[in-house]
Amino acid sequence: MSQSINTKKASQAGKIVFGILLVILCFLGVAAFTSHSESEAKEELNIKEMIFGHIGDAYNWHITTIGEKHISIPLPCIVKGQNGWNFFCSSKLGHEGHYVEYNGYTIAEEGDNAGKIIEVATGERPLDISITKNVVSLLISCTLLLIIFLSIAKKYKKNGFCKPTGLQAVLEPLIVSLHDDIIKPSVGKNYKKFTWYLLTVFFFIFINNLLGIIPIFPGGANLTGNIAITFVLAALTFLLTNLFGTKAYFKDIVWPNVPIGLKCPVPIMQFIEFLGIFTKPIALCIRLFANMFAGHVMVLVLVGLIFVFSQLSLVAGMGFSIVSVLLVVFMSLLECLVCFIQAYVFMTLSALFIGMAQVEEEE
Repeated sequence: MSQSINTKKASQAGKIVFGILLVILCFLGVAAFTSHSESEAKEELNIKEMIFGHIGDAYNWHITTIGEKHISIPLPCIVKGQNGWNFFCSSKLGHEGHYVEYNGYTIAEEGDNAGKIIEVATGERPLDISITKNVVSLLISCTLLLIIFLSIAKKYKKNGFCKPTGLQAVLEPLIVSLHDDIIKPSVGKNYKKFTWYLLTVFFFIFINNLLGIIPIFPGGANLTGNIAITFVLAALTFLLTNLFGTKAYFKDIVWPNVPIGLKCPVPIMQFIEFLGIFTKPIALCIRLFANMFAGHVMVLVLVGLIFVFSQLSLVAGMGFSIVSVLLVVFMSLLECLVCFIQAYVFMTLSALFIGMAQVEEEE
């Protein structure tokens, strides 16, 4: 009895301490921003630039800003312009808001090429294969995936009948559930051919979604909120669906089993079926991109509102900062659930699309 009372007291004390720390952090954050804005002659805060600066790709990995000092990890820039190939560190080009020229190149601050390397002489973009923030995030997530699953595979190879431990115990039920409840029934009898891809795409999306909501390095990159990444993933599903499609699948596209008036002389159904080949991967691409992009924007808007209110007055900034931090915490916890859901939905729909292409002719 006394132990339970002590536990409750400890829990209440912990909540009080957490609340006090939250208020202090909010106060310090608003006060720091207010003093910083005053030292910059009360420059207007551009919420749009702040949001897209955080979720967009970049040539360096920004960590934080202390006063006027920007702390970031410079990344290698590899470009080919009029003077041939050039390799240099992104720190040579300055930082956001104060870009400089180096070796005939700079980063455009406005226009169609804003945030991209351009040639100073022509204003045009060179051939750019630089290692950007998203590329580094991609390498980090792939390395994590290899470390996790190669270590698990090593345990199975050593003794496949031993009791699962560590990550193996955590991931084995999930993998078995995805395999038996989603992949196998959705794809059909040829499920083994596509299991490797579907499980890989699930964990790739899941781990990148989680890394995206971590605000500090090596997290913070909006990889799955980048439409180029989601397009490639959707394109892989598209290729597997159509390259391994059966004769019956293509027959249903060319000559579907509908009344003759719907497919001849005007090929209405053929056009709809052909259009469906492309709308399915497009839906995969847009769904993942829009959900992850919107989640990041929502959190950044809530954080940005603290600074907007603090410009009105310190009291308003302090008052709203408490509400904003609580909302950010709630949205971040919700994002953790969305990270899993989006990976699950992408894998499930990919399995269904591939399964639809594995249809056999009815006797």
